[in-house]
Amino acid sequence: MPSPVLPSQARAASSSEPLTGNGTETPALVAARRVLRSESEALIQLADSLGPALDAAVALMHGCQGRVTVTGMGKSGHVGRKIAATLASTGTLAQYVHPAEASHGDLGMVCRDDVVLALSNSGDTPELTDIIAYTRRFGIGLIGLTSRAEGALAQSSDVALVLPPHGEACPLGLAPTTSTTMMMALGDALAVALLEARGFSARDFQVFHPGGQLGRVLLRVGDLMHAGDRMPLVTADTPMSRTLIEISSKGFGCAGILNGAGALVGIITDGDLRRHMADGLLTRPASDIMTPAPRTVRSSTLAVEALHLMNASDRPFTAVFVVDDPQPAGGQPVGFLHMHDLLRAGLA
Repeated sequence: MPSPVLPSQARAASSSEPLTGNGTETPALVAARRVLRSESEALIQLADSLGPALDAAVALMHGCQGRVTVTGMGKSGHVGRKIAATLASTGTLAQYVHPAEASHGDLGMVCRDDVVLALSNSGDTPELTDIIAYTRRFGIGLIGLTSRAEGALAQSSDVALVLPPHGEACPLGLAPTTSTTMMMALGDALAVALLEARGFSARDFQVFHPGGQLGRVLLRVGDLMHAGDRMPLVTADTPMSRTLIEISSKGFGCAGILNGAGALVGIITDGDLRRHMADGLLTRPASDIMTPAPRTVRSSTLAVEALHLMNASDRPFTAVFVVDDPQPAGGQPVGFLHMHDLLRAGLA
């Protein structure tokens, strides 16, 4: 059974400079830092080596009328799956096809309007032979990502992305480490270059990421707001007796006040009601009780920004009207957002 970790050991393990008992770095730390420094230096070398081939690859993928089909064997295949997923999530139609399965029928997944991105460190992976030949036979664009310009993949490709000379971070020089890191990073670079070329926005990104924390952070006010008859609204000359009915029936604890042109000019909240309770409240018009010029948000505002506005005020509030064309005299409300809506969305 392993020995328990004492509190003092736990603190040492979480510090920026973990040490052994005698004040020296452990072999594991030495190895880990050597690997990370080696790979980071290789990434800088890769960035400096990029040139016209990168532009050509982005242009070929950007002009693709079908999908970008990513393929690779072994560790290159694992990297390829990630690259395909990143492309798909940033607006580029993409899929991963296993090269061995492609030779047994999955070549039918590759269409003539596709572009194939093939990964092979050696450039001579036997399992890629059939898919390479298929692209050449049917005129399908082929981008090769490899470490050897003289390999079969680079020689057969329309565009060859050749990694600069590098050694693997593995001390034996055998396990794919630096090479796969460079491939992964270059895949990210291609995805981001395509994202920018397409003008892919945060709103587009949210469409592909509706779940989890990322999807929640990218929600807009317009995704959560109440609209139409669900908004608690009365006109400025509405008696408070009827205004209270509107507040109660909509269940939000407030009401927006409109002028004759339908613009939002004020809001009545529980606080306003308490302040005027002894002033013949029920017989007065809403305009006498309201707080004028209420704060508003646009429907395109990120929901987390609306939450910040509601909490950061010197007088925090729990509800806000949505106005897309705010005017000095007020704009017409298109929606209404309550703190409860933000809670249900997991933002508050």
